[in-house]
Formats: sequence, C-alpha cells, structure tokens
Amino acid sequence: MAEPYKIVIGLEIHVQLLTKTKLFCGCKNQFGLPPNTATCPVCLGLPGSLPVMNRTAFDLALRAALALNCQIAGFTKWDRKNYYYPDLPKNYQISQYDLPFSHDGWLEINTAKDPKKDYTPKKIGIIRAHLEEDAGKNLHDESGKGGDTLVDLNRTGTPLLEIVSHPDMNTPEEAMAYLEEVRLMLREIGVSDCEMQEGSLRCDANVNIHVPVIGKEHAETGKEYHATPLVEIKNLNSFRAVGKAITYEAKRHYEEYQKDTHGTFRIGKMLKTTAGWDDAKGVTVVQRHKEEAADYRYFPEPDLVPVVVSEAQVAAAKAAMGELPQAQRKRLSDQYGLTAYDAQVLTAKGRATVAYFESVAQALNDGKAAANRMSDLIYPALTERKEEITAFPFDAAKFADFIRTGPTNSQDRRDVFKLMLDEGLDLPAAKAKAGIKEVDGDALRAAVVAAIAANPKAVADFRAGKDAAKMSIVGAVMKANKGVPNDLVRRLVDEELARG
Repeated sequence: MAEPYKIVIGLEIHVQLLTKTKLFCGCKNQFGLPPNTATCPVCLGLPGSLPVMNRTAFDLALRAALALNCQIAGFTKWDRKNYYYPDLPKNYQISQYDLPFSHDGWLEINTAKDPKKDYTPKKIGIIRAHLEEDAGKNLHDESGKGGDTLVDLNRTGTPLLEIVSHPDMNTPEEAMAYLEEVRLMLREIGVSDCEMQEGSLRCDANVNIHVPVIGKEHAETGKEYHATPLVEIKNLNSFRAVGKAITYEAKRHYEEYQKDTHGTFRIGKMLKTTAGWDDAKGVTVVQRHKEEAADYRYFPEPDLVPVVVSEAQVAAAKAAMGELPQAQRKRLSDQYGLTAYDAQVLTAKGRATVAYFESVAQALNDGKAAANRMSDLIYPALTERKEEITAFPFDAAKFADFIRTGPTNSQDRRDVFKLMLDEGLDLPAAKAKAGIKEVDGDALRAAVVAAIAANPKAVADFRAGKDAAKMSIVGAVMKANKGVPNDLVRRLVDEELARG
C-alpha cells in the first residue's frame, strides 16, 4: 500500500581523501593512531601558524568532481565557516562558500523495484562538491552514568570532500542506492577508501515530506501539497542506518502533520532542525534548530590564496579516473551479453574483479558462463577466505580451465573446487577424493541400457506419453555414476529410448 505522502530526500556526503598528510599541514592522515598524536600548531589553530594547501588533496577532489559530472570553476577560493564546538580548536573550519570549485553535477542510479530483472535509471542532481577540512572527534562516555567527553584531534584538518545532492530522492532505497554508487565510484577512482566504520565516509540526510492537498483548500489556494519543515539527520555511518533513519523520520513527519489540524505547521517539534540517529532505539533525536548560512558568518580565508584551475589540471584529472562504474556496466552488458543486474554485481566487486572476469570470459568465449561460475564459486570463496581477488590461488586462466574440464553438476563442481582450494589438490585428485569418476562413454551408455531394463514401468509410462517418466531413469544413472554431466545422461537416455 502506497504511503499517503511523498518523501523528499537530499544527501550530504562527506568523504575523507586518500592523502598522506592533512589538508593544510604536514601531519599524518592516518586512521587508528593514538589520540592526539597527529597534531601540530597549524591544525590546532595556535597563534602565528599558517596553513599551506595540500596539492594532492585538491587533485583528488578535482578527479571526484569530474567523475560526478560536475562543472569545474576556473577560479575558487577558501572561506572560514565560524562555529564553536569542542572538536574544532580554531573555532572555525576552512571550507568553501560562494565560490566552490565544482557545481551542477549528476549521478545515475538504478531505481528498478526488481534490479535482477530490470534497469530503471534515475539521475540524481548534485548541487556542489567542495573541499574543506574535517573536525576532530568527540568521544562520549556511553555508560549512561553521565561520564566525561574526551576529544581526539587527530582527525582535525583531514581533507574532506563534501558532496551535496539536490532533493531528488523519494525513497530510502533510492538514497541507499545513490550512496552506494558514490562509494563505489570514489573507491574505484582512488579518491578515498570510503570505510564507513572508520569515518572516512559519512552521510547527513535532509528529509521532509509532501502531503497532497485535496478538496476545498486545493480549490481555494491552488496548492498541490503541504511540505513539512526540513530535518537534517547527522552523521549516519552505515547504509542500513541511512535507510532506517529516513523511514522513521518520514513517518514521524506524517504523524506530526496529522496532529496539526490547521495545516499551518505551528508544531514546535517541526521547526527546521538538526537531529541525530539513535540506532539502538531506532529513533531520531532532535539536537538543535538548523543553522542557516548567516549563522556561520562566512568570510574569505585571509591566509590562503585563491586557486585557479587550468585546462591541463582538468585533463590530468580526467585521465586519472579510468573507466567509471556506469560506463563499465554498459560495456560489460554490450560486450559480454550480461544482464544489467549481473553487470551491477560484477562492478560492485571492483576493477580487479572485473579484469579477472574479462580474462575468464575471453578464455571461454562465454561471458554469461563466466559470470555465473564466478557468482557460484569465486565470490563465496573470497568471502569465506577473506581474500581479495588479487591474492586468490586460482588465477583467471586456471579458473577458466576448471570451468571447461571440471564437473558440470553444480554440487560436484562446488565440492571439487573447494577441495582444490582448501587442500591444494589438482583436478583429478580432487575429483577422486570427492568420489567422482571419469566418464567412460561406452560404460555410461551400458549403464543407461541397464537402467532402462531395470525400470519397465517408467519405460511404459514414457511410451504412453508421460515424458517426465524418463527422469527416474536419468536419476538412476546419475546416482550410480556420480559427477556425470546431467545433459549427457539425458541425451543418452533419449537415444536409447528412441531405439526402442
């Protein structure tokens, strides 16, 4: 049943960039260091210290913006965003305000209800992608006893790319699909590791709902809908949390809307607010009224010169991107006959896995078979072994040879493949240990003749027009000859039954 309202969602994605040092100083940009050991006078904002821009960070941000189809500004500057918070030692954040280095981009996602069967594209508009420095991290006592809050400033000054979307998403699933596509793309082009559990990819969701206006009010005012005030849900750190938080917040908006019988949104709880997400309780918690740009008192950063972006820089960033996931999926579908879903699954595994697949597909001259066998065998094995494809014991050539010469029965194929992986056996030894005999054509035909003779009722039913009756004969042969290809047995049974 459809909801009686339309959800309107925009995402602000914050991505830490893969640099060795911070954005404006030489401190290490590395996760997991002891607290407050990667700091210096610059990132601590001590008097007399001056920032120097990290060129690599800007180049990575430029590459990401181009991959997001953004327009690149030829001239960009830095601004101070002023606010007080314990993890912001300068009391301001160096960011970008009115002249971001990129703007007006887009990214396509699949919004099909069943992505295994269909591909329904939707473009999500991107308002801007700008570069800024990250804040530190507050560590709260979560014992519930009102303990201390500690501050770790290692993250302060880390280069951060903020990607702000238009409110073009209308379901939690679309928001998660967009976030997943951004994450995949940024990892593939080498901009960020996008590890949400480490905080290098974080997401804020801006949510409200549109409730259709009907009846007398619509006739008098011409309004098509009432829009609830915007709520920004901060620092969502998993795809699951994004989906759950949006779902909860949309329902809460509608419940509050229904209480507002005058339709004027006089509800104090529904002012434009910032909220946190309590994952344990599954609820949002209002933190404060949402700030506007004026609240931050932006002004140009006086200690950093503006940046002029040349055509040569843009060309170098484009060359460094390589093939983007969206283009790669289309090519895989066109070149190897994969479905949109198969191509999506494959590209989500990363470029190294795609290269492996292409080698197998070309060796077999069959892209669909290569994709199916990788899904059956390679992906589960990588997960179980916690390995990347680059460290997998089966290279592409060996795997293609296994598909050609190994068992055709799916269970036998999995058993033999596991033995070869876990015990280092070659194919004949693994088949022998699994109890699979090599196929002897003459012996197999003799087994078929014997099975027909031993199953007169099945033969009689088959002769009477019950085609399925022959499957008991096929089953008897395969049970006595483990590992024999099913299609080969069926062909021999058909031949012998035709002979009468």
